[in-house]
Amino acid sequence: MLSRTADHLFWMSRYIERAENLARLLDVTYQMSLVPQSEEAANRNWNAIIALNSLEEAFAAKYSAVNGQNVLKFMVSDADNLASIHSCFRLARENAHAVRGTLTTEMWETLNSTWIEGRNRQFEQLLNAGISEYFEWVKKRSALTRGTTLGTLLQDEAYHFIRLGTLLERADNTARILDVKYHVLSPKGADEGATDFYGWAALLRSVSGFEVYRKVYRDVITPGRVAELLILNKDMPRSLHFCMNSVVKNLDFIANNHSGETARQAGIMHAQLHYGKIEDILAQGLHDWLTQFMDHIYQLGEGISRDFLVPSTEAA
Repeated sequence: MLSRTADHLFWMSRYIERAENLARLLDVTYQMSLVPQSEEAANRNWNAIIALNSLEEAFAAKYSAVNGQNVLKFMVSDADNLASIHSCFRLARENAHAVRGTLTTEMWETLNSTWIEGRNRQFEQLLNAGISEYFEWVKKRSALTRGTTLGTLLQDEAYHFIRLGTLLERADNTARILDVKYHVLSPKGADEGATDFYGWAALLRSVSGFEVYRKVYRDVITPGRVAELLILNKDMPRSLHFCMNSVVKNLDFIANNHSGETARQAGIMHAQLHYGKIEDILAQGLHDWLTQFMDHIYQLGEGISRDFLVPSTEAA
């Protein structure tokens, strides 16, 4: 497969997954903002989203205050913000259009109709109709795209590049959501007996993990178990372990003469998750561990680009 075609497929799937995960992160923050708390505490949660995406300067250039409405507008519908949901869907559609002949008709029509339906929605309309309903729409459109891909695309190299993009983006965003919300919900190392049930339930629902948690643990929600589920559970579709297990498998399918080191790095990350213990991760410090994991995901993405895709300088 041509590296440019692989590059478009890889980034198409990353942008779709990024839009969905951003919707999940914004939704859980919005739901938690409805819990009685000080305005300062609520704004800290919104500021964490901006900081996590390294958008402080871009946000400050447009808004004088960090609050729920400003952050939502910036991250949902701002066309100048390349990290917004609006921009993610636009970039996904542009990448899909560049490789239209590689996609099935159902895939293209799903992506194209998502962009057409969403591009003209004004933020005020979304807010008045209920912003959570919009986030549900984003998640459903992402799921529909994923479903048409799994159900209609030949499982050749194109399929594996799409899956790689999805899984890398999902692992990165699961780590981001957990990193942001774990410390908000467990301030200054609060013990598990003081857990805010509503906050943890909202976090689990943001990754479609509430029912999964109940099935796996059948007990009260605790921070350690939430972290264990989202990091180490090999059967949870949005856990880091599940994502890295699938990354390793997909890399095996597309391996070439240059990708040995990238495959080795992915294997090391998978082994750490496969044999890891949540007690060791928490003892190291969850924030430090997740930061290190996100750094490794970034390096892995760079390795995939170097071995298979268009070089970063050419893509830029």
